[in-house]
Amino acid sequence: MEQQSVAKRLKTARKMRGLSAAQLAQRVNISDSYLKKIEAGSRKASARLLLDLARALHIGPEVLTGQPYYGSPEAEDRIQAVVPELRRLLLCYDSPDDLVTGPRSLAVLGSEVDQIAALRRDAKYAPMGPLLVPVVSELTHIALAGHNEDTTRTAYGHLARSYRAVNSLAHKMGHHDLSNTALERVRWAADRSGDPLMQVTASYLVAGAMLRTGAYQPARKLLDGLRPELERLMPERAYSAEALALDGAIALKLAVVEARSGNRDAAEGYLEEAESISAWAGDVDSDAYEMSFGPTNIKIHRVHALIDACDTEQAVARLREWGTDGRVWTPPSSTVGERASHHHIDTAHARLAEGDVRGAFGDLKQARLIAPNHTRFHPSARETTAALVRQDRSPSEELTHFAQWQGVMNP
Repeated sequence: MEQQSVAKRLKTARKMRGLSAAQLAQRVNISDSYLKKIEAGSRKASARLLLDLARALHIGPEVLTGQPYYGSPEAEDRIQAVVPELRRLLLCYDSPDDLVTGPRSLAVLGSEVDQIAALRRDAKYAPMGPLLVPVVSELTHIALAGHNEDTTRTAYGHLARSYRAVNSLAHKMGHHDLSNTALERVRWAADRSGDPLMQVTASYLVAGAMLRTGAYQPARKLLDGLRPELERLMPERAYSAEALALDGAIALKLAVVEARSGNRDAAEGYLEEAESISAWAGDVDSDAYEMSFGPTNIKIHRVHALIDACDTEQAVARLREWGTDGRVWTPPSSTVGERASHHHIDTAHARLAEGDVRGAFGDLKQARLIAPNHTRFHPSARETTAALVRQDRSPSEELTHFAQWQGVMNP
């Protein structure tokens, strides 16, 4: 039995608002026949359209996606189990509970933060979650103790990175209020770290959250303001490798903002600018400040921008164009799991829109191979799986098992 889908939730929300299909379609500038196809489950809404629909209905997008998910997959991975304690930690960030024993050394905690960051980049949220609670708690005590300036600043820098991991876990699990709180804590810790590039990173993350809620103009304004700040920090444009990675990541985020705003020319301009920055940095993939900026991420963003602009045909064409030996392009094996799996989740959506059912399922399986946690709980991945199940009158045993593993179908 298939679980409730975006299609059913959308139809329910529309009726609760007392709107006809034609009225809602008019509010988001699509035809009522297309909206009816989405509500029937024969078409899948893009991320941009899903946000537009949620805003038109005056609800959060999570109401349509059904997040946060609670079911057998979540119970199996215990991925939601740490959320209550993380909420408590973030609420008591400047007045924490006493520790039973003293905090570990800053060197040990810094090593754990590096491990957490690596797990975050590879979208391994289940093993990452239990590490966060003790690390955040102990770092908070060290930072607030204020033993000396260097120790305090280092502790706050580690805290900023840890809060970033909390933000990622909360966002991916659909706890958007916790995600937003974590972002404020990233800013709070970054401001006290004495690291100006960490402060830029914090603002970049906030802009990403704005983008996810459809606040395109505020996101654009915030991102635009970060670039002159980088120039101020790097006089005479003598950019460090870290600053170049940040500047390139900002350009890519601006490309997505413009793509979702319907400004394709502006999006292309930012993508070309990102390519120039990458060339200046030596065209290498960098993990500086956990941005994953470089040639690979630029290609991923090119495809993502086309899909956001609802041009799935061109997105698939680009993958073929970049491929070799008759195969479509895929990110190299060295690409961090979150980025690579997200790419395959995106391309699964594009292939489904182009009628390539086999290719869509193949991309979902590849995403699962790279980052199971991410694929299991990503709303777009789940919705693509649900669409594949709906379109197949007799789903294969493989597809059925995949849907059950993901929580889209009941066992």
